[in-house]
Amino acid sequence: MLNSSNNFVLWLGFVAIFGQAMGSRHIHSIDTTWYDAHATFYGDMSGSDTMQGACGYGNLFEQGYGLATAALRTIKITATNFCPPNYTKTVDVWCNPPQRHFDLSLYMFIKIAPYRAGVIPVRYRRMRCEKQGGLRFELKGNPYWLLVLIYNVGGAGDVVDVKIKGSSTRWLQMSRNWGQNWQVGTYLVGQGLSFRVTTSDRKIIKFDDVVPSYWQFGQNFEGNSNF
Repeated sequence: MLNSSNNFVLWLGFVAIFGQAMGSRHIHSIDTTWYDAHATFYGDMSGSDTMQGACGYGNLFEQGYGLATAALRTIKITATNFCPPNYTKTVDVWCNPPQRHFDLSLYMFIKIAPYRAGVIPVRYRRMRCEKQGGLRFELKGNPYWLLVLIYNVGGAGDVVDVKIKGSSTRWLQMSRNWGQNWQVGTYLVGQGLSFRVTTSDRKIIKFDDVVPSYWQFGQNFEGNSNF
C-alpha cells in the first residue's frame, strides 16, 4: 500500500474539475494546496471501459485528454456507479463526500501503485490545465433541445456556468445536464450562436458568433480564445 510519506504524487494535470467534486464551493483562483485523498481504478489498460467518464468527453484520445484523467463528480442518488455524499459516515468509506477520492484508469493507477493495492492513499494538488487552441463546442440534441459539450478548457479546467445567445435572442441561461454537457430548451436552429463561459475560478470569456447560423447537430466549433 502507498502511504502519504512516499514520493508518489498524483499530479492533477489530469482534468481539473474539482469545483463539483468538493461540493458547491467556488474558488477565485486555482488552489495549489496539497490534499490527502484516496484513489482506485476501473476498467482495463486500454481505458475503453471508462471512456465517457464523469465529464461526458466521449473518446478521451480524440478530445485531447488521454487516460491521465480522473472522474471527480458526484450525484445525489443511490442507484449510481458514482458515490453519493454521506456526511453522517466519515470513516471506513473511500469515495463518499466529504472524503476526497479519485477513480483512475488502470493505465494511470499502476504508475503510482501495484495493481493489487486496490484503493490507495494519495496526496494531490490542483494544477493549471494547458490546452492547445480555443474552447470547443459540440452541438447535440434536437431542434427544441440543444445540448452543448464544452471541452478543451484550459486554466481551472472546469466550467461552472454557461449562457448562450442566438442571433435573434437575448442571453439565455444554460443548465448542466451532466459532466460538461450544458442544455437549453429553446429553438435555435438557423441562428448564429454565442456563448458566455465561466470557470470555477470565476474567469469569464465571451465567444461571439462562434457558431455560424448554418450549424448542424453533431458538428463542433472552436473558439478563438481559452482560459
